Parts: sequence; structure tokens; C-alpha cells
Amino acid sequence: MNIATRSRGGGRAGRRAIRTAPHHEMLPGLTRKLPLCEPLDADQIRRIDDASMTILEDVGIIFRDPIALEDWTRAGAKVDGERVYLDRGLIRELISTIPSSFTYHARNPDKNIPLGGNRSMFVPMTGAPFIRDLENERRNPTLADLAMFHKLSHMLPALHSSAHHIVEPYDHPISHRHLRITYSSMKHSDKTFMGMTTSPKNAEDVIEMCAILFGEDYLEDHPVTTGNCNGNSPLVWDETMLGAMRAFCRRNQPVLCSPFVLGGANTPASVVPAVVQLNAEALSALAYTQLIRKGAPAIYGHYLSTVSMKSGAPMAGTPEISLMNFLIGQMARHYNIPWRTSGSLGGAKTFDAQAGYESATTLNAVVHAGANYIWHAAGWNEAGMHCSVAKFIVDAEQCAMVYRMAEGPRWDDFDEALAAVRDVGPGGHYLGHPHTQANFQRAFFMPDMFDNNSIEQWKAEGEVEITERALNQAKKLLSEYQEPKLDDARNEALLDYIARREREIPAMDALNQEY
Repeated sequence: MNIATRSRGGGRAGRRAIRTAPHHEMLPGLTRKLPLCEPLDADQIRRIDDASMTILEDVGIIFRDPIALEDWTRAGAKVDGERVYLDRGLIRELISTIPSSFTYHARNPDKNIPLGGNRSMFVPMTGAPFIRDLENERRNPTLADLAMFHKLSHMLPALHSSAHHIVEPYDHPISHRHLRITYSSMKHSDKTFMGMTTSPKNAEDVIEMCAILFGEDYLEDHPVTTGNCNGNSPLVWDETMLGAMRAFCRRNQPVLCSPFVLGGANTPASVVPAVVQLNAEALSALAYTQLIRKGAPAIYGHYLSTVSMKSGAPMAGTPEISLMNFLIGQMARHYNIPWRTSGSLGGAKTFDAQAGYESATTLNAVVHAGANYIWHAAGWNEAGMHCSVAKFIVDAEQCAMVYRMAEGPRWDDFDEALAAVRDVGPGGHYLGHPHTQANFQRAFFMPDMFDNNSIEQWKAEGEVEITERALNQAKKLLSEYQEPKLDDARNEALLDYIARREREIPAMDALNQEY
């Protein structure tokens, strides 16, 4: 007899069994039902659009890539050296063929994720050169640490992707890492994942591994991975990113066109003009994706931080970051293109109150801004220098909480709940009422990581604070992890491909190379 069957006659013990049983099923992609925060009126949208187009026409964008320069020349753009001047009519024509929505196809079809419009997804952080591990020690990560994060990503319900290099695996040569990182994403989770774009050839390797996993023809009309291409603000796209972009777009796989914005350092020190520049940069890359392959999925992206005028250090959780996300969301919707942002950024050195405030401020803002692809949604701290296991766990629960908020109020039990008011009457309580018993689990979100007990109970239970609770939860999840096995033939083919490429690619010593 299963737990659900026993609970019908098991009373409080049965209900407790249901409540405490492990639940690791992925939440469906978020369908947002709350109104958006949109500070811009129609005239202000027009002004930002016009100013961005004027930058593209009069100032131009540097494309440090001979292939891209040839592509723009054939398209009729004015090209002077590496600087490309883009007519607004050409830009509008090109971006009009970007799909307004599409579906990511996961290894497990039950975990496919629609994206665009009012559909959103949460993706863990990537790129951390350090880890705060299961003992809360800051150190260099390994491939085993990366696998651990991929396992946690697989088990945490509100995370919709295993991302890629959540932490850098220093125990593998730099030139081989993209292969092992991609395999780890594929092996330890059956959710969708990201693909490395650290070089054009690395991007091609990722796509070839996707073709092995899903099938060559399948990629033609099924987005299965995501590439990120960062611009060099102000107004530069380089050969590495553009080559990686071509590798993804040619195979019809989505790319994030992401200017790398440090507000006040590589943009004007003002919110709206910074968005104008960012918008111009994003539009130039989005347009280029359609020169590579008309109709290829692409995502309006950015990495967004502001810079302290005291120290020059990047900041997180500031009001201007939230404001810029609100504006960027409106501009992306103006062009009818899905958009990416960063969710739980923090600059704190440990998982402390600063980390919590910074991350919660930004995560709530980007959901209200209507972001579709919410990257860096779990683990990010110390301005991205480390991924914290404890923060990863709590951030994922925060994603579940904002997911519930963004679903909006439920009305399906409206009549039954009002009937309970008549039953209870003045001076009573609802705790034992049948409606409460039937709905207590879904009525109000009950966080696992927050302690809401009395101080006496908290002391009696060992005065455990949130970092320790989160690390204990991570260890518990890992003890319960069950690998979603790859098909044997595809797994063998992937390992054969990795072995061949590792023979072909010179192994650079990670200790003697800059990354």
C-alpha cells in the first residue's frame, strides 16, 4: 500500500508521511499570471528605440570577425574596417524573423520547457572559479564538484536546467573541460542544459555531442541546449563569441545575445542611457543571428551589474539593476523577442544577510519584469567568484517561492473556503476544518530552509542556522539521488567522441594557463 493510500485512513500520521516524503519532481515551466512592472510609457519606449537605432546608424558596432564583416557587407550594411553601421530598417527586418517563443526539448520529454511570452524558467549559475563546498570551505572545484551541482540541479524542483560549468573543474585541462562539462550536464540530469561557447570549436563539439544524444535530424527543429554569447561593452562583438554564435545558430540552437554591462564603467552612469546602449548592442547581435540562419531561435540577453563609484567593484541587488531589468523587459517585448536576465546575484563573501537581501531583491524584480530565461538563479555569490552549496539550496527554494507568487492567486476553492466561514463562525478556528485539512499543503508555501518555530524549540533542536540547514539538506538530497540513466548506446557514443577529441586536442596544463 502506498503512502497516499494509507493517508486516507491514517489521520495525522498519514498526512505527515505525505508532507515529509521526498518530492523531487521538476515544476513545469512557469506561466506568469501577475501584472508586469512596466515603468515606460509608449513615448518612452519609442525614445529608447530611436536612440538605440541612432547609435547603430551613426556610431556603429565593432565586429572583430572577418566572417561577420563579410556577412554584413553582403546584407547591405556599411562596413568601415571592423566597424559596422546598421540601418534601422535592416535591423527591424532581421529581428522580425526571430521566434517569439519556442520549446526546449529535454532528454526526458516530461521536462520540456516552453519559453517566451508569459513563460519563464530558472537556470543555475555558471562560471564560478571557486566553490563553497558541503563543509562551507572555499576552495578550487573539481569535476566531482560539478557533478554534485548537476545532481542537485536535477533534484531541485524549481530549477529547470542543469546549466553547464556551474563551477570550473580544475582537475581537467582547460582545452578538454568543455567536453567533460557537457557530458556531466547530460549524464547527471535529464533536464535541458547549456552548451559551452568558450571558442567556436568548443561550441561545435557541444553541438556534435547534442546530435549524438538526440539525433542529428532532431536538432534541426528541436532546441535542446543554449549558448551564451557575451558582447564586450561598449559596442564590441569579438571573433570568439561570433564564431560560437554561428556554431549554434547554424544548427538551429538558441543563443543568448548578452552585452556584458557594468553600469557606469562600460555604459553611461545613468539608468536610461545605459539601457539605450545595451539595447543597441543586443539588437546588433540578434540581427546577426538571422544573417546566420533566418528563423533561428535567439534570446535578447544581458549580464547586468552596476559599479561602485567608490571602489569600481561590481554591485548586486541595487535599485538601478531592478529598474534596468524593468526597462529591458519592456524593450524585449516591444521587439517580441524572449529575454534573459540574471536572477540571484550577490556580492557577499559568505552566505550572509547581504547575500540574501541582494539575491531576493533582484530575483523578485526580474520576475515582475517578465524575464523568460532567468539565469544565475541559484548559487551565485562573491560577484560570481564562488558558487555556494548552501546558497544554491536556498536560492532554489526562493525560485520555488517566486514561482508560486508569479502563478497568482488561486480561485479554484473559493466557494468551499467561504463555506468554511459559515461552518466555523465567530470565535472559532479553521485548523481542524475539512477545507483546511484538504488544502493546508497548497494554501501557503511552507519553506524547508526557513525556521519559523519558537526560539525555545530552535534552541532545543541545536540552534541550527540557515547555512547549516542548507548544507544538511544538500547532503540529504545527494544521498537520495538516483541517476537518470543514459541510453547505453548513446552513452558509449558520447564517451567515444570525448576520447577521440581529447586525443586530437592538445592538453594544456590548467596551472600554467590563464582562463
